[in-house]
Amino acid sequence: MTEIGIGICGGGYMGKAHAVAMSAVGAVFNTTLRPRLEMVCASSAESAERYRCAYGFARGTADWRTLVEDPRVEAIVIATPQETHRKIAEAAFSLGKPVFCEKPLGASIDDSAAMMAAADAADIVNMVGFNYVRTPATQFARQLIAEGAIGDITWFRGEHTEDFYADPSAPATWRTTGVANGTMGDLAPHMVNAALALMGPIAKVMGEVETVHAERPGGRVTNDDHAQLMCRFENGAMGHMYFSRISTGRKMGYAYEITGTKGAIRFDQEDQNALWLYRMEGPEATRGFVKVLTGPAHPDYEAFCQGPGHGTGYQDQIIIEARDFLRAIESGSAQWPTFRDGHEVNRVIAAALASDAAKSWQDINSF
Repeated sequence: MTEIGIGICGGGYMGKAHAVAMSAVGAVFNTTLRPRLEMVCASSAESAERYRCAYGFARGTADWRTLVEDPRVEAIVIATPQETHRKIAEAAFSLGKPVFCEKPLGASIDDSAAMMAAADAADIVNMVGFNYVRTPATQFARQLIAEGAIGDITWFRGEHTEDFYADPSAPATWRTTGVANGTMGDLAPHMVNAALALMGPIAKVMGEVETVHAERPGGRVTNDDHAQLMCRFENGAMGHMYFSRISTGRKMGYAYEITGTKGAIRFDQEDQNALWLYRMEGPEATRGFVKVLTGPAHPDYEAFCQGPGHGTGYQDQIIIEARDFLRAIESGSAQWPTFRDGHEVNRVIAAALASDAAKSWQDINSF
């Protein structure tokens, strides 16, 4: 076993999740590389010290440059706001340090293109944090589709819907300012990534983006509340996706439905340990969707629990990401999803936004 010093930029919601994951991954997956929580960076010295004590880091800092340049920090996790991603990643790559960056990759398509180019030029391990696609159920769905279990795919429907801004009287915050913090910047990338993972590349899109509550207590809203897009995949299948932060009653509506010539698959993250599978076989009278409960027979489940149906949770997805990042560093080979995959998501988002402005279909290759 070999220790590796981890530096995490950002100690909030996702910073904590990654700190916990790095602390647990060695025990869960018996990794050869064992993370050492070396340094955490926060917006102030006080916050950094608080996170250092809470999560078990050796040191804290209020300057991300200090973290990136420290020789005992050998790999970096970026869990800061999107507008900071590019400069941190580029600095890390210039020093030959592997980078794991939370989604979306940068604050714009220009950011993600530059970050991808920097990663390629440095030839350094890089990954993007699309955690939801790592549930055992969704990994199993990818496996079923690849094996042809539901035949040729003809249709995809996906959504990422939440209701944290469903109340029109909820006050304006940083979330209501700037495209990167709107629904297309915040929620849509997760489901676009799922569509790409499950279905393959998207050829073209028709998007529609809307701000429903333009005024909130404390200020005007300058980004989108919900959006929808039609798409055509390169494999010929049709698709539709919907994203919303105002979907009343939805808490984690990361859901998809995939139709094939021999069957169908349904999944909803609010019931993340179940996959609904339909197979077009046997007498019609006994056909129907079967609820498959995840267990040790499904990808990455057994490392957490040996009991079928007992289930995995949100934090476990982050631990799987940590395992993949460590494997990539150890092997020196890319582990999906890389910065290139993150940039592909941003291309689809950019095309959808352009489609809304032009009121026409947009070819992804133009972005």
